[in-house]
Parts: sequence; C-alpha cells; structure tokens
Amino acid sequence: MTLPGEMWMCWRVRAGYPVGAACLLLAHPTPRSIVLGAALGTVGLVIRGAAAGHLRKGERIATSGLYAHMRNPLYFGSMFLAIGFAAATHSWIAVALLGTYFALFYGAVIRREEMELRAQYGQAFKDYALQVPLLWPRFTGYRGSNERFSWATYARNREYEAALGFVAGIVLLCLIMKWRG
Repeated sequence: MTLPGEMWMCWRVRAGYPVGAACLLLAHPTPRSIVLGAALGTVGLVIRGAAAGHLRKGERIATSGLYAHMRNPLYFGSMFLAIGFAAATHSWIAVALLGTYFALFYGAVIRREEMELRAQYGQAFKDYALQVPLLWPRFTGYRGSNERFSWATYARNREYEAALGFVAGIVLLCLIMKWRG
C-alpha cells in the first residue's frame, strides 16, 4: 500500500539533481548575484546545521533548539538555500524552476512526515504540533526539551552534505560566470 506523499518523498532528491543542473544551464551569474546568493545560502546552512544537531530521527520528537520555534527548521533552512542558489544564478527562469520544485515537493513531503510523526508519537506529537508552528518560526519557544546541540548528532545526520553541495553549486556558478564573462 502506498502512503500519501510516498512518491514525493522518493522523487524529491532524484528530481533535485536535474532541477539543479537546469538552473546551472540557465544561470547568468554576476559577482553581486553570487555574493548575495552565498550570503542567503549561508543563512540556510546555519539554520539547517543548528537544527540537525538536535534531530534524532526515529528516537524521539525533536523539541529543542530551533525545533522549539518551528516544526520544520530543516525545510526552512532549505528554503534559504534554494533562494540563495536562485539569487546566485541571476536567472528569473531558474528562480521560477526552483520555486516550482519546492511547491511540488515540499508541501507533500511535510504532510507525509507529519503523518508519520503523529502515528509514531501519538498525543505527544499532537500536543507539540498545537504549540509550535509548521514552518515559520515564532519567538517564544516550546517548553519541551532543553537538550543541547550535539556535533555528533549533526554528523550522524550528515548535514555537512548540504554544505558541500551548496559550496559546489556556488563554485560551479563562479566557473560559469568566468566562462561566460
């Protein structure tokens, strides 16, 4: 039996590679667009990294760190990464392509993950979800866990891969700018 959103979970990463490649082909980067995009993407990497140090998938509900302020800080950080990469390309078509990709995949993926968390953690997740917004952060934090950030957890979640991928994208845009310049 296929669960709702399963196809979107499966294809989210697979579709991301050709979307990224298309954005590179459409890119007309400038020094200014690359600096702006790198700055926005760095914000996304910091958000994702801060969240990843609190996430213990399958063990417990993450309610500390950024998870005390929003339920999906990894996706919030991913939005900054995508906006940063789109800005760095200096292409409205790439912006539209990345926006479409996010709109198609991330809503379904978030809904699917929420269903899984409700099934796994029951009332505890329902209580948490009632107090913490889905994607946009709130300033007052959830009073669940006060667990500290862990570099070991960050590494176990392989969050460094997002940083490596973003840096590779920026380097490729720099090469494209030089080649087309």
